[in-house]
This record gives sequence, C-alpha cells and structure tokens, in this order.
Amino acid sequence: MARSETFRSLRNRNARLFFGGLLVSNVGTWLQSTAMAILVYRLTGKATDLGITVALQFLPLLLFGAWAGAVSDRRNKRRTCLTTQSLMAGQAVLLGALDLAGLVTVPVVYALALLLGVVNAFDNPARRGLVVELVAEADISNAMSLNTAVMTGSRIFGPALAAALVGPLGTAWCFLLNGISFAAVLASLATIDERELRVSPRAPGGGTPVRDALRFVRRDRELFVLHMVLVVVSTFAFNYSVSLPKLSAVRWGDERWFGWVLAVVSVGSVMGSLMVASRKEATIRQFFVSVTVLGVAGPFLAWAPSGWWAFVAAVPLGIGGAGFLANFNGLVQQKCPADMRGRLLALSAVAFLGSTPVGGPITGVIADSWGPEWSLAYGSLISLVGVGVAFSTLRLRSTNPAVAAS
Repeated sequence: MARSETFRSLRNRNARLFFGGLLVSNVGTWLQSTAMAILVYRLTGKATDLGITVALQFLPLLLFGAWAGAVSDRRNKRRTCLTTQSLMAGQAVLLGALDLAGLVTVPVVYALALLLGVVNAFDNPARRGLVVELVAEADISNAMSLNTAVMTGSRIFGPALAAALVGPLGTAWCFLLNGISFAAVLASLATIDERELRVSPRAPGGGTPVRDALRFVRRDRELFVLHMVLVVVSTFAFNYSVSLPKLSAVRWGDERWFGWVLAVVSVGSVMGSLMVASRKEATIRQFFVSVTVLGVAGPFLAWAPSGWWAFVAAVPLGIGGAGFLANFNGLVQQKCPADMRGRLLALSAVAFLGSTPVGGPITGVIADSWGPEWSLAYGSLISLVGVGVAFSTLRLRSTNPAVAAS
C-alpha cells in the first residue's frame, strides 16, 4: 500500500507519458551539463571559469524568471513546453556540431550557455506548471515530489554516462546525444490527452502579476521564511558543477570522479524525493530536517580522502538536497491559489536556479583561492546557520502571541 501511495500520480496516463519522456530527456541534459563542465575545465583548468559558465546559464532566470512565470500563467503550458524543449534540443545539436568541427572556445560555450538560459527561463515555470495539471488536486504534492525524483534520478545516469563516454567519444557526442534525447519528451508532450488535463484558470491580462505573487509570499510568514531559506541554500550549497570537477582532479586524482560522485549524489536524491512522495503532504518539519542533513553531509564529502569515500557522503547529501526541494515545492503548491501557480513556481526557480549567477562565481573563486574542499563545505555551513535562524524565527512566532498577531 505504501509503495502504491508513493507512485499514485502514475495511475494517470498523462503523468506516465510525461514523466517517462522527461526522464529520458533529462538523462541527456545531465550528460551535456557534465560534459560541458569537463570541457571548460580542460580548456582553462580554472573553477572560476566553470562558475562563469554556470552563471551565464542561469542569469536569464534571475533577471526575468518571475515575468516568465507570469507569461506561463497566461499561456497553454503544454504548447509552451513544446516550443521551449524544441529550442533546447537545437542548442544541444549546435553545440555538438561546433565541438565536432573544432570551433568550440570558452566564449562560444559562454554564448550557448546564455542562450540555453534564456529558453530555460520560460520552460521552467511552464514545465513545472504542467506537472500540476496532470493530476487531481489531492495528488499535487505527490506529483511535484515525483517530478523532483525524475529530475534528480536522471542525474544518476547522465553524469555517469558522461564519465564513461567523454574518454572514448569526446564531449561533442555527449552534446549530440542530449539533442537526440529531447525526442522523448517532445513525443510525450505531443501525445498527452489535453481533455484529461486539470487546466489551471488563466491569469487575467494586465495588472501587476509579479508584484501580486511577491505580496502573496510576503503576507504568508511561513512561505516568506521558506523562500529565504531557499535563496540562501541555493546560492551557496548547490554549486556542484563548479566545486566537484576541481575537487575530483585535485583531491581524488581524476576528473572523471566528478561524473561518478554526482551520480551517487543523485541516488540519494531519488531516495529523498520518494520519501516525500510517500507522504500525504509535505511538512515544514521535514523541510528543516532535510536542510540539516544536506548541511552536515557537505563537509564530509569535501574532505573525503578518496572518491570511494566520497560515495559514502554523497548519498546523504543527495537525500537532504532532494528532500529540501521536494518539501519546499509541495508546501508552496499546497498554499497557493491555482491561477498563481506559474508565478510561484517561477519565483522558486528564480530563488533556486537564479541564485546560481551569484553563488557559482563565488564558489569558483573560493575553489581557486582557498581550495576545492572549502568551495563545497562553505555552502553547507552557511545553510546550517540559515536553517537555524529560520527555525528560531518561526518557533518564536508560534510561541509568542504578540509576534504571531503582528
């Protein structure tokens, strides 16, 4: 029975189609992401340049991700996803073709990372908003958790494939394979039965949609604190593609450990996502527990004496990270009105992914200046401080009537 409840959203044909296609496509996405990090590190040998690449990829989300969420609330999400996923497939094929032709330089990677970021800024709220439309209201938290499981589960295979294929095939074929993998999600989007979708009401045109969403979060004390924790943790503790390549090369002696360790982190991520999916609702208690697990595991991974020992620390790191995200998404969707879901999803994406242009370069500088170990550990320690402050704030409000009434 518990197992059935964990995967209850998959009773819906549309959900099975979409999650299946998304899983295949995201294996390719992580294949490209890992290969791109290896390519940039081979070209320059600097973690700072990795940080810049990651920053450019997520800068558009930071700059206009919230407005992209407002667009999502006013558009057909399935059709939007068909457009954005097609454009991302084209970006992957172009990158692979240029790499095969020997024309890839660091500026070329920067430009294509920025292009991918622009498209993803519109894809993210539409794709995640579509997940909510696949299932009944009672299963939204479960669907969001399974979505996290799919996104993180694909990271098990993508980085591992990159580690195995970069040597014999080179990075170009990793990019081309990613382009091909988009066929799976495009096919699933094309075959979804729109009659079975629980389409969210369209937000009206005009007005101040982004400010309305910000005011909604600000008025709800719990949501506001959760978003602040999301910003802090996302900015400093999730820059694995910046810290792990140099940590793998310098501490563990082989850059390929990056792909393998990231894959094991993802095993933990799937476990964390499914733990949340097995529950009827996301809870704030589990949110805080997950961040704590993430914060404690980070330093152990940073100073692991070998890649094999890194595997041991990588599992709880993944459990904490995915549990943190799945609980956050579930809590937000449980609280927000249906016509504001795209904007709330976009705001969380801005907080989670849009913070990367800030945290990525900082992490790269720390790796090059103070060592790769600190580039991973400092974010974990900041996260522990942040969750402690947030927990104390909410606890004070719940136990002090004067504060709660303010």
